[in-house]
Amino acid sequence: MTYWPVVVIVLQLIFLEGILSIDNAAVIGALVSPLPDNEEVPWPGALKKLGTILHPVLGFQRMAALRVGLLGAYVGRGAMLFLTSFLIHNSWIKLVGAAYLIHLAFDSLEDMTGGSEEDGGVTPIQSKPFWATVLTVEIMDLIFSIDNVVAAVSLSDKIWIVMLGVGIGILTMRYAAGIFSYAVEREPILKQAAYILVLNIGVELILDQVWQIELPDLLRFGISIATIALALAYAHIPFLQKFRFVLTWLAQGIGIVNEFVNWLFLPFTEAFKFIVSLFNHTQNSQPAE
Repeated sequence: MTYWPVVVIVLQLIFLEGILSIDNAAVIGALVSPLPDNEEVPWPGALKKLGTILHPVLGFQRMAALRVGLLGAYVGRGAMLFLTSFLIHNSWIKLVGAAYLIHLAFDSLEDMTGGSEEDGGVTPIQSKPFWATVLTVEIMDLIFSIDNVVAAVSLSDKIWIVMLGVGIGILTMRYAAGIFSYAVEREPILKQAAYILVLNIGVELILDQVWQIELPDLLRFGISIATIALALAYAHIPFLQKFRFVLTWLAQGIGIVNEFVNWLFLPFTEAFKFIVSLFNHTQNSQPAE
């Protein structure tokens, strides 16, 4: 009987992880959906032998992105658990994360209304290369995990119980992300819905940290489900598509804001591109085996 309290807490943690991670699963599924599920991972020249060894474990690109992301999620959540006190007392971290999420959402949704009538007037979001996708998945998982970890620690002060519950929850959500990635192929509008969820999370973080407005977990879950449901309804109900002009107006506004943000961060992005170009030049200059 002494194990029942532990079981109850672990079940609560799994349920909590599921509620708080529905956005995470949807976004990760949308991110990896453009990756091919019949092409191997493009490893850099120096790591090609390692890639050959890991291919049976990781699989092709889409599944590999989810599995590498799963490993990163466990490492990231573990680090977050040990940094919980620091996270709680440094709210600026959440604000930085919120700014990143909002910018990412704006960057992806800027041209969301340029598609054909057949797909609900939605332009497909351009896919990223494999490793850029994996990096984006890891960054977003870390940001999403801040609230998850803080909420999990509030249920139990025993770190091993928290890690067990969160670990099972992460595994469940990664399977959900895999299902969502295939759902995006059938319903392309889910990709835009996923980035609206990203925007929702960014706004919720700002409401919490700036105005101390904390939405209940079930309400956040309901908002996520409603966002997905409304996106699907827009794609399949012709009457709703008559209000496409509203989306066009919003997309134009998003574009204006995004151009200003891109201008603001132009020195940093150019410096990053310069570093990446140096790395690529070094890789390309290596003699072929």
